[in-house]
Amino acid sequence: MAMFVHLTAAANAPRIRRAGIRADSWGQDGVRGVYCFPVLPSYTLTHQWLRELARFGPKGALIAVHLRLDDEQEVLAGHYGGRARDAHRPLRAAEAVRRIGALADPRGWEVFLPRAVGAREVHRIRAVPQVTGWRYLPGAHGTRPCTCFGCRVRGEYGSRRLRERHPHPLDGPPPPSPVLLARIAAAGEPGDPAELRSALHWFGLRRRGPVDRLAHLAAHPDPEVRGELVWAVARWSTPGVSELLDLLAEDPHPDVRGAVAAVRDH
Repeated sequence: MAMFVHLTAAANAPRIRRAGIRADSWGQDGVRGVYCFPVLPSYTLTHQWLRELARFGPKGALIAVHLRLDDEQEVLAGHYGGRARDAHRPLRAAEAVRRIGALADPRGWEVFLPRAVGAREVHRIRAVPQVTGWRYLPGAHGTRPCTCFGCRVRGEYGSRRLRERHPHPLDGPPPPSPVLLARIAAAGEPGDPAELRSALHWFGLRRRGPVDRLAHLAAHPDPEVRGELVWAVARWSTPGVSELLDLLAEDPHPDVRGAVAAVRDH
């Protein structure tokens, strides 16, 4: 039996003991499953994802859930960065443990189980120190963190001071809504994808926006535009956002559906 560790919120412990781990993460091609990592001799490497997950995950402490999977269980293993030579490949669970354990530097590697984990497969649940692992990316210590909107975490300790010291050109403030709507109208019909994505990026920095004026982009032929629309409106408090996300949740492209699931998970 191959041993893996899954990191999750401590609040999930009672449910996991009772019913296992739900397949609520998205993998390749829109498949749902569970992310985990092999249990290696190095405690730090085994729990390397803890600090990075804590940046974006639920509030409160994280716990380690140890799983026992059949050696022949098929999983996907690879580097999160999507590097060609380290892309996710289907492997047996035992082979994934062997290959990752043999790497000179396994930081940033991950294993995706394309199904839920049953309660009988949970070996044990335990608390872990909350300061283990890397943040931002492996080897980031000593380098300046990125302050762009996509990388920064709102409310993170020291984030405002960091942005003031090292402002990013995409930080904003965003242009006024009328200016952005004029850019979308000038993009033509159905609209230049690059220009639309740029305008939607700036809309995503706002807290409210004209949902009714952007809803037509849900039918744009470019799935990247539809995906950018998801991220643009996801945090808005404007009425109509939920209905628009419901529509995009039925999108024919898996990346768009995955974007809707990701924003709703948060």
